[in-house]
Amino acid sequence: MSDPTNDYAYLAHNWAAVRERVDAACRAAGREPGEVSILPVSKTFGPEVVRAAMALGLHRFGENKVQEIRSKSEALAGESIEWVVIGHLQTNKAKEVARLASEVQSLDRLELADALQRRLEIEDRSLDVLIEVKTSPEDSKHGLPADQLSSFLHALRGYDRLRVRGLMTLAVQSDDAEAVRACFRQLRHLRDAGQDQGHDLARLSMGMSGDFPLAIAEGATEIRVGTAIFGVRQIPKTYGTGLNN
Repeated sequence: MSDPTNDYAYLAHNWAAVRERVDAACRAAGREPGEVSILPVSKTFGPEVVRAAMALGLHRFGENKVQEIRSKSEALAGESIEWVVIGHLQTNKAKEVARLASEVQSLDRLELADALQRRLEIEDRSLDVLIEVKTSPEDSKHGLPADQLSSFLHALRGYDRLRVRGLMTLAVQSDDAEAVRACFRQLRHLRDAGQDQGHDLARLSMGMSGDFPLAIAEGATEIRVGTAIFGVRQIPKTYGTGLNN
Protein backbone atom coordinates (compact mmCIF):
# COMPACT_ATOMS: atom_id res chain seq x y z
CA MET A 1 0.00 0.00 0.00
CA SER A 2 1.34 3.42 -0.89
CA ASP A 3 2.28 5.98 1.71
CA PRO A 4 -0.66 8.41 1.91
CA THR A 5 1.73 11.30 2.54
CA ASN A 6 3.13 10.86 -0.97
CA ASP A 7 0.16 9.91 -3.13
CA TYR A 8 -3.35 8.57 -2.95
CA ALA A 9 -2.96 5.19 -4.60
CA TYR A 10 -3.96 3.65 -1.28
CA LEU A 11 -7.51 4.96 -1.80
CA ALA A 12 -8.07 2.74 -4.83
CA HIS A 13 -6.75 -0.26 -2.90
CA ASN A 14 -8.94 0.47 0.12
CA TRP A 15 -12.04 1.19 -1.93
CA ALA A 16 -11.71 -2.08 -3.86
CA ALA A 17 -11.16 -3.99 -0.61
CA VAL A 18 -14.24 -2.46 1.03
CA ARG A 19 -16.39 -3.14 -2.02
CA GLU A 20 -15.20 -6.76 -2.02
CA ARG A 21 -16.02 -7.14 1.68
CA VAL A 22 -19.45 -5.61 1.16
CA ASP A 23 -20.18 -7.94 -1.74
CA ALA A 24 -19.06 -10.94 0.32
CA ALA A 25 -21.25 -9.87 3.25
CA CYS A 26 -24.21 -9.54 0.89
CA ARG A 27 -23.69 -13.01 -0.51
CA ALA A 28 -23.34 -14.45 3.01
CA ALA A 29 -26.68 -12.85 3.91
CA GLY A 30 -28.37 -14.18 0.76
CA ARG A 31 -28.58 -10.72 -0.76
CA GLU A 32 -27.47 -9.24 -4.05
CA PRO A 33 -24.36 -7.00 -3.76
CA GLY A 34 -26.13 -4.25 -5.67
CA GLU A 35 -28.63 -3.91 -2.83
CA VAL A 36 -26.10 -2.16 -0.56
CA SER A 37 -24.44 1.16 -1.35
CA ILE A 38 -21.38 2.63 0.37
CA LEU A 39 -21.25 6.20 1.64
CA PRO A 40 -17.59 7.26 1.94
CA VAL A 41 -17.16 9.31 5.12
CA SER A 42 -14.50 11.93 4.44
CA LYS A 43 -14.67 13.81 7.73
CA THR A 44 -11.36 15.30 8.91
CA PHE A 45 -9.72 14.67 5.51
CA GLY A 46 -8.96 17.68 3.36
CA PRO A 47 -10.29 18.57 -0.09
CA GLU A 48 -7.24 17.08 -1.80
CA VAL A 49 -8.21 13.64 -0.46
CA VAL A 50 -11.80 14.11 -1.57
CA ARG A 51 -10.57 15.10 -5.02
CA ALA A 52 -8.46 11.94 -5.18
CA ALA A 53 -11.48 9.86 -4.18
CA MET A 54 -13.51 11.53 -6.92
CA ALA A 55 -10.97 10.20 -9.42
CA LEU A 56 -12.24 6.74 -8.44
CA GLY A 57 -15.73 7.71 -9.51
CA LEU A 58 -17.00 8.70 -6.06
CA HIS A 59 -19.11 11.83 -5.82
CA ARG A 60 -21.13 11.46 -2.61
CA PHE A 61 -19.42 12.02 0.73
CA GLY A 62 -20.56 11.92 4.35
CA GLU A 63 -19.50 14.62 6.79
CA ASN A 64 -20.18 15.15 10.49
CA LYS A 65 -19.57 18.88 10.64
CA VAL A 66 -21.20 21.58 8.54
CA GLN A 67 -18.05 23.70 8.71
CA GLU A 68 -16.16 20.92 6.94
CA ILE A 69 -18.74 20.87 4.17
CA ARG A 70 -18.44 24.64 3.82
CA SER A 71 -14.64 24.60 3.66
CA LYS A 72 -14.44 21.69 1.24
CA SER A 73 -17.20 23.10 -0.95
CA GLU A 74 -15.20 26.30 -1.34
CA ALA A 75 -12.00 24.41 -2.13
CA LEU A 76 -13.79 22.12 -4.59
CA ALA A 77 -16.02 24.73 -6.21
CA GLY A 78 -17.28 23.61 -9.59
CA GLU A 79 -17.03 19.91 -8.79
CA SER A 80 -20.14 17.73 -8.85
CA ILE A 81 -20.28 16.58 -5.23
CA GLU A 82 -23.19 15.57 -3.03
CA TRP A 83 -22.54 16.33 0.63
CA VAL A 84 -24.39 14.20 3.17
CA VAL A 85 -24.69 15.34 6.79
CA ILE A 86 -24.38 12.32 9.10
CA GLY A 87 -23.47 14.00 12.40
CA HIS A 88 -25.71 15.49 15.06
CA LEU A 89 -27.02 18.75 13.65
CA GLN A 90 -27.68 21.95 15.56
CA THR A 91 -30.55 24.14 14.38
CA ASN A 92 -28.26 27.14 13.92
CA LYS A 93 -26.56 25.22 11.09
CA ALA A 94 -29.79 24.87 9.09
CA LYS A 95 -28.97 27.84 6.86
CA GLU A 96 -25.75 26.32 5.53
CA VAL A 97 -27.21 22.84 5.33
CA ALA A 98 -30.12 24.11 3.24
CA ARG A 99 -27.65 25.77 0.90
CA LEU A 100 -24.90 23.15 0.64
CA ALA A 101 -26.10 19.66 1.54
CA SER A 102 -27.93 17.18 -0.65
CA GLU A 103 -29.06 15.03 2.26
CA VAL A 104 -29.29 14.92 6.05
CA GLN A 105 -29.18 11.50 7.72
CA SER A 106 -29.49 12.78 11.29
CA LEU A 107 -32.95 14.35 11.50
CA ASP A 108 -34.12 13.58 15.03
CA ARG A 109 -36.49 16.31 16.26
CA LEU A 110 -39.19 18.68 15.06
CA GLU A 111 -37.18 21.74 16.09
CA LEU A 112 -34.60 20.78 13.49
CA ALA A 113 -37.27 20.00 10.91
CA ASP A 114 -38.75 23.48 11.47
CA ALA A 115 -35.37 25.16 11.00
CA LEU A 116 -34.57 23.20 7.84
CA GLN A 117 -38.02 23.80 6.36
CA ARG A 118 -37.73 27.57 6.83
CA ARG A 119 -34.28 27.79 5.30
CA LEU A 120 -35.16 25.48 2.40
CA GLU A 121 -38.13 27.69 1.56
CA ILE A 122 -35.76 30.66 1.37
CA GLU A 123 -33.31 28.71 -0.81
CA ASP A 124 -36.19 27.26 -2.87
CA ARG A 125 -34.76 23.79 -2.41
CA SER A 126 -35.86 20.41 -1.11
CA LEU A 127 -33.72 18.00 0.88
CA ASP A 128 -33.61 14.23 1.26
CA VAL A 129 -33.61 13.22 4.93
CA LEU A 130 -33.24 10.07 6.97
CA ILE A 131 -34.54 9.95 10.52
CA GLU A 132 -31.89 9.03 13.03
CA VAL A 133 -33.30 6.64 15.62
CA LYS A 134 -31.52 5.90 18.90
CA THR A 135 -31.14 2.14 19.20
CA SER A 136 -28.12 2.13 21.53
CA PRO A 137 -28.33 2.75 25.30
CA GLU A 138 -25.12 4.80 25.22
CA ASP A 139 -25.51 8.42 26.30
CA SER A 140 -23.03 9.49 23.61
CA LYS A 141 -25.37 8.41 20.82
CA HIS A 142 -28.02 10.76 19.45
CA GLY A 143 -31.33 9.97 17.82
CA LEU A 144 -35.08 10.02 18.13
CA PRO A 145 -36.44 7.63 20.78
CA ALA A 146 -37.85 4.59 19.02
CA ASP A 147 -41.28 4.95 20.64
CA GLN A 148 -41.65 8.43 19.10
CA LEU A 149 -40.98 7.41 15.51
CA SER A 150 -44.59 6.83 14.48
CA SER A 151 -45.77 10.27 15.62
CA PHE A 152 -42.65 11.91 14.19
CA LEU A 153 -43.24 10.38 10.76
CA HIS A 154 -46.84 11.58 10.85
CA ALA A 155 -45.76 15.12 11.77
CA LEU A 156 -43.17 15.25 8.98
CA ARG A 157 -45.89 14.87 6.39
CA GLY A 158 -46.51 18.57 6.92
CA TYR A 159 -42.97 19.53 5.85
CA ASP A 160 -43.04 19.69 2.08
CA ARG A 161 -39.37 20.61 1.71
CA LEU A 162 -38.17 17.49 3.55
CA ARG A 163 -38.27 14.23 1.59
CA VAL A 164 -38.17 11.39 4.10
CA ARG A 165 -36.31 8.47 2.50
CA GLY A 166 -35.67 6.10 5.39
CA LEU A 167 -34.00 5.60 8.76
CA MET A 168 -30.47 5.76 10.17
CA THR A 169 -28.86 4.51 13.37
CA LEU A 170 -25.56 4.03 15.18
CA ALA A 171 -25.24 0.66 16.89
CA VAL A 172 -23.86 0.15 20.37
CA GLN A 173 -20.07 0.04 20.49
CA SER A 174 -19.51 -3.48 21.77
CA ASP A 175 -17.59 -6.69 21.10
CA ASP A 176 -20.89 -8.53 21.55
CA ALA A 177 -22.02 -9.15 17.98
CA GLU A 178 -25.55 -9.98 19.08
CA ALA A 179 -25.89 -6.66 20.93
CA VAL A 180 -24.76 -4.83 17.79
CA ARG A 181 -27.09 -6.85 15.57
CA ALA A 182 -29.98 -6.11 17.92
CA CYS A 183 -29.61 -2.38 17.19
CA PHE A 184 -29.73 -2.97 13.46
CA ARG A 185 -32.61 -5.42 13.79
CA GLN A 186 -34.61 -2.89 15.76
CA LEU A 187 -34.19 -0.29 13.05
CA ARG A 188 -35.35 -2.77 10.40
CA HIS A 189 -38.43 -3.62 12.44
CA LEU A 190 -39.18 0.07 12.92
CA ARG A 191 -38.84 0.60 9.15
CA ASP A 192 -41.21 -2.27 8.46
CA ALA A 193 -43.76 -0.89 10.93
CA GLY A 194 -43.51 2.56 9.35
CA GLN A 195 -44.06 1.16 5.90
CA ASP A 196 -47.11 -0.71 7.17
CA GLN A 197 -48.43 2.72 8.20
CA GLY A 198 -48.00 4.01 4.65
CA HIS A 199 -44.64 5.76 4.94
CA ASP A 200 -42.04 5.39 2.18
CA LEU A 201 -38.94 4.25 4.07
CA ALA A 202 -36.93 2.38 1.46
CA ARG A 203 -33.51 3.14 2.93
CA LEU A 204 -31.75 1.85 6.03
CA SER A 205 -28.42 3.59 6.69
CA MET A 206 -26.63 1.49 9.29
CA GLY A 207 -23.23 -0.06 9.74
CA MET A 208 -19.74 1.44 9.69
CA SER A 209 -16.18 0.24 9.12
CA GLY A 210 -16.16 -2.06 12.15
CA ASP A 211 -19.63 -3.58 12.00
CA PHE A 212 -21.08 -3.30 8.50
CA PRO A 213 -21.25 -7.09 7.82
CA LEU A 214 -23.68 -7.35 10.76
CA ALA A 215 -25.70 -4.43 9.41
CA ILE A 216 -25.88 -6.00 5.96
CA ALA A 217 -27.11 -9.26 7.51
CA GLU A 218 -29.89 -7.27 9.19
CA GLY A 219 -31.03 -5.44 6.05
CA ALA A 220 -28.88 -2.31 5.60
CA THR A 221 -29.30 -0.63 2.22
CA GLU A 222 -26.38 1.74 2.85
CA ILE A 223 -23.30 1.61 5.05
CA ARG A 224 -21.18 4.58 6.14
CA VAL A 225 -17.46 3.84 5.81
CA GLY A 226 -14.63 6.18 6.71
CA THR A 227 -11.55 4.55 8.22
CA ALA A 228 -11.58 1.48 5.99
CA ILE A 229 -11.43 3.76 2.93
CA PHE A 230 -9.49 6.84 4.02
CA GLY A 231 -7.35 5.44 6.82
CA VAL A 232 -6.73 6.76 10.33
CA ARG A 233 -8.50 10.03 11.02
CA GLN A 234 -6.65 13.26 10.58
CA ILE A 235 -7.25 16.12 13.04
CA PRO A 236 -6.32 19.34 11.23
CA LYS A 237 -7.31 22.54 13.01
CA THR A 238 -9.36 23.56 9.99
CA TYR A 239 -11.81 20.70 10.34
CA GLY A 240 -11.84 19.64 14.00
CA THR A 241 -12.49 16.13 15.27
CA GLY A 242 -16.09 15.01 14.86
CA LEU A 243 -17.65 11.71 15.87
CA ASN A 244 -16.53 8.18 15.11
CA ASN A 245 -17.60 6.67 11.80
